Amino acid sequence: MKLQTRIAGCLLAVSAVVAPGIVHAQSYPTKAVRIIVPFPPGGISDALARVSAQNLSTALGHQFLVENRPGAGTTIAADLVAKAMPDGYTIYFTDVTTHAINATLYTRLPYDSVKDFTQIALVAQTPLILVVHPSLPVKSVKELIALAKSRPNDIAYASSGNGTILHLSGETLKSMAGINMVHVPYKGSAPVVAALLGGEVSVSFSTTPAALQYIKAGKLRALGVTSTKRSPVLPEVPPLADTLKGFDIILYSGVMGPAGIPRDIVAKLHGEFTKMLALPKVKEAWASYGADPVNMTPEQFTAHLKSDIAKLGKMVKAAGAKVD
Repeated sequence: MKLQTRIAGCLLAVSAVVAPGIVHAQSYPTKAVRIIVPFPPGGISDALARVSAQNLSTALGHQFLVENRPGAGTTIAADLVAKAMPDGYTIYFTDVTTHAINATLYTRLPYDSVKDFTQIALVAQTPLILVVHPSLPVKSVKELIALAKSRPNDIAYASSGNGTILHLSGETLKSMAGINMVHVPYKGSAPVVAALLGGEVSVSFSTTPAALQYIKAGKLRALGVTSTKRSPVLPEVPPLADTLKGFDIILYSGVMGPAGIPRDIVAKLHGEFTKMLALPKVKEAWASYGADPVNMTPEQFTAHLKSDIAKLGKMVKAAGAKVD
């Protein structure tokens, strides 16, 4: 009898541990979920996050609210998320490539780029576009390089902030082409395009949503894309790799949270993103931004992030980029 009582007691103890996890999965979410975006409105991260928020709100019956927290090369937003409660109600829709770059670019970060986050879903990959103001007398990457060599440190290029993928792309261009241009950081892709349109700077890499309408209107000139293949939204624009062999930079977008989110909530969120990416309207939205859907398990996402930190870390060091 005593043995049976002990067994029953053990089973109750186990159920007490397991039950909360089951409740998490069944009831989540019970309130609004914050989606932190480390850039201002107008860039690829913001655009994809807003499509995601709309679809997740409909699917799960509670609001997913986009909150833009730009600044310091995404480290302000990343630090906020890393220190948030790991309950699934604060998630991070980030430019994963930039998240990986910062691990090497910054000499000190208030968080670990892998260990202090829960990787949930990698959702998109997108090339960048090298654009110039039409007043700059160049119509190709080759001509831009020649002009920059004839005018060292006279041409200014913009980025969406120190440590961002736009910054690394600019530094990689300088390094591979053997040119010198002055870096001018802004807080996001939309301010970069505004600076280009206003003539504050002459050159920049840009995300597709921020620049596409101005390229089509002739207000900006596209010289190349950072993928090794042409982009379907700009099929007439060649890859930079046609001129600079080996130039290959892809912007990855994904969703993370603070470390320690219960596995069942991670699984539920990952499942909802998987279902969302299969929707025709979402595929159409992704395509309009020049983005390809990506679907990895959280474990695959973690491995990809670690691989990107190693790959992009080498590029950061080769370019000589550094932020204290």
